[in-house]
Amino acid sequence: MVIGRENETTILSEKLASSQSEFVALYGRRRVGKTYLIRNVFDGKFTFRLTGLSQASLAEQLINFNVALHEQYPKGRFKSATNWMEAFQQIAKIIEKSKQKKKVIFIDELPWFDTVHSGFVTALEHFWNSRASARKDVLLVVCGSAASWMINTLINNRGGLHNRVTQKIKIEPFTLKECEDLLRHKKIILDHYQLTQLYMVLGGIPFYWEAVKKGLSALQNINKLCFEPNGLLSQEFNNLFKSLFAKAERHEAIVTALAKKSKGLTREEISRESKISNGGGLTRLLDELEESGFIRRYTPFGKQFRNSLYQLSDFFSLFHLKFMRSQKNFGKNYWLKMIDNPTHRSWSGYAFEQVCLAHTPQITKALGISGIGIETSSWKSTVSTNGAQIDLVIDRRDGVINLCEMKFSVNPFTIDKKYDAELRNKTEAFRRETRTKKALFLTMITTFGLKETLYSGNILNDLKMDVLFESE
Repeated sequence: MVIGRENETTILSEKLASSQSEFVALYGRRRVGKTYLIRNVFDGKFTFRLTGLSQASLAEQLINFNVALHEQYPKGRFKSATNWMEAFQQIAKIIEKSKQKKKVIFIDELPWFDTVHSGFVTALEHFWNSRASARKDVLLVVCGSAASWMINTLINNRGGLHNRVTQKIKIEPFTLKECEDLLRHKKIILDHYQLTQLYMVLGGIPFYWEAVKKGLSALQNINKLCFEPNGLLSQEFNNLFKSLFAKAERHEAIVTALAKKSKGLTREEISRESKISNGGGLTRLLDELEESGFIRRYTPFGKQFRNSLYQLSDFFSLFHLKFMRSQKNFGKNYWLKMIDNPTHRSWSGYAFEQVCLAHTPQITKALGISGIGIETSSWKSTVSTNGAQIDLVIDRRDGVINLCEMKFSVNPFTIDKKYDAELRNKTEAFRRETRTKKALFLTMITTFGLKETLYSGNILNDLKMDVLFESE
């Protein structure tokens, strides 16, 4: 069963039924479910499928190809391919002999085949341009977790594969609703607070959610997955970047720097913190991390694109760097004992903000402004005295700006006199410094809503976390 992915499934089904040959490229973060989607959509329809080997040599990749060929066509008389031109010629022969209406060729982890001096990309170009595209019955589906390679080397190729990809699909992490649906399919029923706690650690990565155990709370599951010696995610961070990037230590250095500043860093600050020269090399590293879904780039309200900030947006990476990297011996029930720790409270507030930012369409739907043109950003005062900061600014074309505050708590959130004054200061500072003429609507997004107090009536929109679980 495929949870979500309705649009992606429709696109792939249309390409299968197309009256011409199609070249489809899927990419997205590691563990996000690319291969699972393809296998379920094309179950039993593959003419040939091949998966690359991580950090393998040309000889090892070719052995892998020859083994796959003989396993899928045991009666075929194929000589062992000694280079990629020969390998793709053999795929072409399979296509010619196949009686399937649509010949589906699936190559998984495509970037791993592109080893030094392998000639893989050249052979792929020749196969598509001289054989596959000349027919009307080939569906070539390729995917890879190294999103930067998929974008730069394949989709934006300036050589023989220029404009050859007929469909690109980025597979995004699950939303909260899709994660809830996945667990319900596994007969695991958790309330929205428990699910939100899990999302703050696991993000929307289906592979992680598949490991959630029935009968355990969110905290117990997190403890089991992350802090027990044999936990599924205990070594995940160490393997994550190495499997995606060459010289992954530079990518890790950037992510580590961003984890220290929740609101983000400029590229100059990243260069200084990571000790990576601020040039074209840093640009490439940042692009690779952004395309792979680990960081996001955003422009603060009223600023130019050149003033953009980079922010760590991968939930698990942030969690690992905050709690898992610091020590090796966690002790029994480590995470359950961290609940009242100040570090935990600080992290949970920021992580909940990120959950909200990842569900902006659900927030705009709850506000009733889905059909209105909007722009989202954040804002930080430039004044050092009585400065202010707003995590989510929704600038609407109907003359309104929603200034959103996000608070994570175990009970309905209380706005007291002190916090009310802080909110008033933020609103006044925003209007004064931005000089906006639009109406400003204070909007609170909390786990359980607001407790009714003398000051709660000043909030124009009071949204609970439940709205984040709605469909877009």
